[in-house]
Amino acid sequence: MRKVLVLEDESSIRGFIVINLRRAGYEVIEAETGEEALEKLKEHPDARVALLDIMLPGIDGFEVCRRIRATNTRIGIIMLTARSQEMDKVTGLMTGADDYVTKPFSPAELTARVDALFRRAGGGEEPLPSGGEIRQPPFLLNVRNRTLEKNGQRVKLTQVEYAIMKYFMENPGKALSREEILDTVWGRDYFGELKIVDVNIRRLRLKIEDNVQNPTFITTVWGYGYKWVG
Repeated sequence: MRKVLVLEDESSIRGFIVINLRRAGYEVIEAETGEEALEKLKEHPDARVALLDIMLPGIDGFEVCRRIRATNTRIGIIMLTARSQEMDKVTGLMTGADDYVTKPFSPAELTARVDALFRRAGGGEEPLPSGGEIRQPPFLLNVRNRTLEKNGQRVKLTQVEYAIMKYFMENPGKALSREEILDTVWGRDYFGELKIVDVNIRRLRLKIEDNVQNPTFITTVWGYGYKWVG
């Protein structure tokens, strides 16, 4: 069964989300507080996607996201943000979220975002390329296990970060536009903004670059996108 956790303290909004996700064929696990959400994830370790509201009683959505990411890089995380809270989007992504949905949102948008993240988080298996590894020293990307090593040390990546890294390593030395990265990683039917590419690149650089201020692996192509130098 396709399981999704929904953390939202306002019962009317949570009910709206739950109804639409169930109509789309998901089993929904509900939580009203951050503490409850963390307990529910322990009870349902097979949940593939979590929707987290930010403003909550007790610990907020950012802290819930941090705690989830401390032990789980595979689950897809979507933050629910208010339209006026622009910094919440960036903060959520830098905390470890994969995507955000801005309130108010349509059922179609919400379901499309969850569908895309569910597929990326392992809910739908991708065909594996022959060989199963992409080796570009000091990096080794294991496509079968969806893992990355740098100088033999495991680098913890979210599923979105893994997808970006795989796209880069499949296209070494090629300038990739932000639109190309968005279409490849998030899908052509993605409703969101291009800034999600930039924030995820920033997060990925923090994990793989020796000097984030002077990146040598993922370089910026100004006015266009990014290039993997490797």
